[in-house]
Amino acid sequence: MLEFPKWKYAVMFLVLFASALYSLPNLYPKQPAVQISVTRGAIEEGLAARIDQRLKAEGIAGASVGPDGDGLIVRLPGTDAQTKAAEVLKQELGSRYTVALNLASSVPAWLSGLGGKPMTLGLDLQGGVHFLMEVDQKAALEKRENAYLDEIRGALRDAKFGDYDASRGVDGIAIRLKNPQDLLRAESLLMKGFPALQFSQPDSGNGLLLKAQATPAEAKRIADGAVDQNITILRNRIDALGVSEPVIQRQGGNRIIVQLPGVQDTAEAKDSIGATATLEYRAQIGDLGQAAEALSSGIVPPEARLYFMRETNPDGSRIPILLSRRVIVSGDQLVDATPISDPQTGRPAVSIKLDASGGKRMFNHTLENVGKNMAVVYVERVPETKIVGGQTVKTVRINEDVINSATIQGVFGKDFQTTGLDPQEAERLSKQLKAGALAAPMDFVQERVVGPSLGAENVKRGVQAVLYSFVFVMVFFVLYYRMFGLITNIALLLNLLLVVAVMSLFGATLTLPGFAGIALTVGMSVDANVLINERIREELRLGNTPLASIAAGYDKASGTIADANVTALLGGIAMAAFGSGPIRGFGITLIIGILTSMYTAVSVSRGVATLIYGGRRKLAKLSI
Repeated sequence: MLEFPKWKYAVMFLVLFASALYSLPNLYPKQPAVQISVTRGAIEEGLAARIDQRLKAEGIAGASVGPDGDGLIVRLPGTDAQTKAAEVLKQELGSRYTVALNLASSVPAWLSGLGGKPMTLGLDLQGGVHFLMEVDQKAALEKRENAYLDEIRGALRDAKFGDYDASRGVDGIAIRLKNPQDLLRAESLLMKGFPALQFSQPDSGNGLLLKAQATPAEAKRIADGAVDQNITILRNRIDALGVSEPVIQRQGGNRIIVQLPGVQDTAEAKDSIGATATLEYRAQIGDLGQAAEALSSGIVPPEARLYFMRETNPDGSRIPILLSRRVIVSGDQLVDATPISDPQTGRPAVSIKLDASGGKRMFNHTLENVGKNMAVVYVERVPETKIVGGQTVKTVRINEDVINSATIQGVFGKDFQTTGLDPQEAERLSKQLKAGALAAPMDFVQERVVGPSLGAENVKRGVQAVLYSFVFVMVFFVLYYRMFGLITNIALLLNLLLVVAVMSLFGATLTLPGFAGIALTVGMSVDANVLINERIREELRLGNTPLASIAAGYDKASGTIADANVTALLGGIAMAAFGSGPIRGFGITLIIGILTSMYTAVSVSRGVATLIYGGRRKLAKLSI
């Protein structure tokens, strides 16, 4: 008999309501906006009112300023006002604030409070920027060789080698010794301690030269690790930009693709991506009085460098400090970093965990220097693009601030904490330090901007393609299957609503190939309904009653529909798991579409058919 349980009707109407609710945010277009974030510290009080007054003074009407996480967002009525507002605010706020063009959601608060959000559009639909960056793997190898050099010097010093010279050259590390016994002993010691290096004794005239180079396997590990570490760092930088669904992936051996949908300010994006921050721990040389004298006289001890404290004097002048040229440890030796509060003072801090080599170096330094001062240097490398003589010149600005200098009270190794940061900076720095500094420099080798107008045109065409496919299918089904064609159309509409709702709710990215996936889903859903309708016709031809034919049609076609969809589902899973970019977008849309079409074609359409025909016990004819 043709039956459909009441609980299934309840589920069906609940699904319909939820689908409509979570599809609704897609009707609210994104607004042009200017995003304001502080580069250091917290947003000052009254900044929103100050921005509002300045925009009104410049004749920019219709702007609204509101909070956005740790920063502010200024919503504007159009792209022209957005561009003008960004220029005004960059002049008004100066270098302490980052001003970036962005797109802001206009979904009502009550709807977003329920978790409603519009579908994330890919680069081809929303517009944005595409970068191709090349990692300098040779520089990564040189950087690691410098670290090996320090470790080799330490190993030779610990083993009581008296007279030797170790330096790094173009072809690796060169160790010069004074007598043959030391040469053999050093080679034996270093081969055991540094299995990733290969050692040789080239002919240098006196035969007392030991060369060290990374093995081919180690060189490849360093090169690959540099790319992987830079990808991790890029994710941290892009998270700070607040970009939804960025694409960051490796291309070939030494290149990285970065796609930022919705980002309109290319220069700001490049600066944010290229900027790095790390910490360096250095011994303090002398006291602040000696540093002030060195600053005024211009005479700095050879073993020291002149830095400046982040804190300033009451008159606003910077406080000089002398630090050792030798770095004790840096972000390269860092394993983990977590923002915490200092248990004694309650001030924000970062809990640091070093690797084995960094922990050993810190332990040795603190063991020998209890009672002396050690400083923490905040190092930030920011790429800049300048126009000099009509030519574009790329430079790097290095900001070095001493955030803390304290007396070493006891011996510690790989676990300790660093203070001198504000809460936002501690949070931001902990994320950056987890990945460390860039393993190697990167160059922007390709830059492409997809304009919002092109993205809007792609959206328009994609929507038209899906709508046309729906209209043609719906008209055909009504003409060919009559009442059951109408039932099929109801299932198709709910299927489309479900796909949009699921993609919106789970934050899936819709790309141009994703529209193709939706259109394909329509076709697959149609196939399922065709199987059901033709099976019902066949049962009628066999002489079964109309109600029995409907029940048999759904029961007997369901297995075939499931088999066909499972094979397609496996293909979609493979594309989503192993593909990238457009292929992955197509696969995700296909998976969602297959699951929703199976539910709507088999369960929803049967529920509607039962609602129409289930109560008619003396039904003599079907409109099919």
